[in-house]
Amino acid sequence: MEERNELYPIFLKVAQLNVLIVGGGNVGLEKLTFLLKSSPNAKVTIVSIDFNAELLKLAKKHQVKLVESAYNDSLLEGKHMVIATTDKIDVNVQVYKDCKAQSILVNVADNPPYCDFYMGGIVTKGNIKIAISTNGKSPTLAKRLRQFFEEVIPENIDELAKNLNSFRKTIKGDFQEKVDTLNDLTKGIVEKK
Repeated sequence: MEERNELYPIFLKVAQLNVLIVGGGNVGLEKLTFLLKSSPNAKVTIVSIDFNAELLKLAKKHQVKLVESAYNDSLLEGKHMVIATTDKIDVNVQVYKDCKAQSILVNVADNPPYCDFYMGGIVTKGNIKIAISTNGKSPTLAKRLRQFFEEVIPENIDELAKNLNSFRKTIKGDFQEKVDTLNDLTKGIVEKK
């Protein structure tokens, strides 16, 4: 049987969730950068004994709370999502176990068996956002696909989305008639020539 990606993609309103990043090094910086690029108002706390200088700079530009401490499970209180990024495997695994015990979504960086979710490639053009997943198999491929979509999706796609939203509000008829009208109107976007 062929392996397939069974991940369910969702878009989280992380400005309304409490996110904890455990670890303030290069991987912590990478995950924070990724999160804030997509959601600049994300509510993030980072706990670490030391903090990367670039991470400190980025944290100051946003509403990121820094806790200078070793990890302990009391830091999970009120958290919805946790990303473990330390260079100590035993600490990351403990974070995973503590999160699982409290039903908190967790991602242990670069360790797929200890992940409830992956942070895939993201393309954003205004209100349009596309997430790319390789099921944890190849972050490099996700990056290349992200670059491809950033190039081929026109900059004015957001204007199209706004115009379609306005038009959708004016369409008469039942749900199916509205769907059919919008499908007819937008089919040229993906038609192969």
